[in-house]
Amino acid sequence: MAKVLIIGAGGVGSVVTHKCAQVPEVFSEICLASRTKSKCDAIAAQLKRKISTAQVDADNVPEMVALIKQVKPDLVLNVALPYQDLHIMDACLATGVDYLDTANYEPPDEAKFCYKWQWDYQQRFQEKGLMALLGSGFDPGVTNVFTAWAKKKHFDEIHTLDIIDCNAGDHGQPFATNFNPEINIREVTQRGKYYENGQWLETEPLSRFETFDFPEGIGPKKIYLMYHEELESLVHHFPEIRRGRFWMTFSDNYLNHLKVLEGIGMTSIEPVNYQGQEIIPLQFLKAVLPDPGSLGPLTKGRTCIGCLISGIKDGKKKVYYIYNICDHEACYREVKSQAISYTTGVPAMIGALMMLTGKWRGTGVFNMEQFDPEPFMEKLNLHGLPWVEYAGDLSGIKL
Repeated sequence: MAKVLIIGAGGVGSVVTHKCAQVPEVFSEICLASRTKSKCDAIAAQLKRKISTAQVDADNVPEMVALIKQVKPDLVLNVALPYQDLHIMDACLATGVDYLDTANYEPPDEAKFCYKWQWDYQQRFQEKGLMALLGSGFDPGVTNVFTAWAKKKHFDEIHTLDIIDCNAGDHGQPFATNFNPEINIREVTQRGKYYENGQWLETEPLSRFETFDFPEGIGPKKIYLMYHEELESLVHHFPEIRRGRFWMTFSDNYLNHLKVLEGIGMTSIEPVNYQGQEIIPLQFLKAVLPDPGSLGPLTKGRTCIGCLISGIKDGKKKVYYIYNICDHEACYREVKSQAISYTTGVPAMIGALMMLTGKWRGTGVFNMEQFDPEPFMEKLNLHGLPWVEYAGDLSGIKL
């Protein structure tokens, strides 16, 4: 029996709250807090059990500290913006409470995936006897656990790792993002990067693509090489990996709109002066695009996220593919959110469950792959994200 404080009432925050509420034997008390309390209240009204709500500015450390002292949680579950990670970690250190998030810290003025800022908290969390679990979403998160599972069960050495993320859903809108538009567009428009033979190599944004034939009727889709933060931790914790890459699908419609918006400066994070007021073009664009939360009842189709891995087992070469399929409409029926939020929110709940039940414990700052994957993999099957190990012939797949 534990109390959790959830920070953030967007699409992922809504899913996390719903899923925590479904496990009262672990999450006996839940407080949901956000800058806009009315969003928290709207989520709370959807639940079959009572939770508390609060208003908090996650950028304001003293305000966060005051709320944590008031709520007295066993764990702070951060599903706010990545810009706020360090502020919330500071508040947890000040109050002696464990921490969990779903995405690494990003500085507001630079689109940069890097764990250094959070890894630098290692000594401070150790000295306080606290645990911080980083990246407990799907990618990062489940993909890290899939890799650890593959190493434990299927490989003596992992040589190549390709993380492949497909959203085969359709919301019917001319242009919209399935999660926070500002974070999504920052991620997509930065330079690609992958790991090979001990070094990081960069590519122009979305300049490299392949075609991948997705399972269970989804079929062939273009996948584009990007950089994603889990690569940094995975090649660090599995140093035998010779090549690590991340791929994501995008429709031609999405890319055409994005190209136009980028061409006219609307994706820029550099401030501009408009009628005497300084604004960030990307933040203005976020304000006029559809709210990702509004896409839930509109989105049909499925996601497919997984890891394609090659390496050595018992002296022989082996190729292995593990993935999850998630249905947008089924997610909406269960928790009033589409599958993009669902695939991030469910693993956040399971990561919290791992910490609160003692399955995963330690002092310091941890990535997902540093723990035994088995209990987490078991909970994925029980809480809505069943995984599949592909049993077909993978010998012809080359990326």
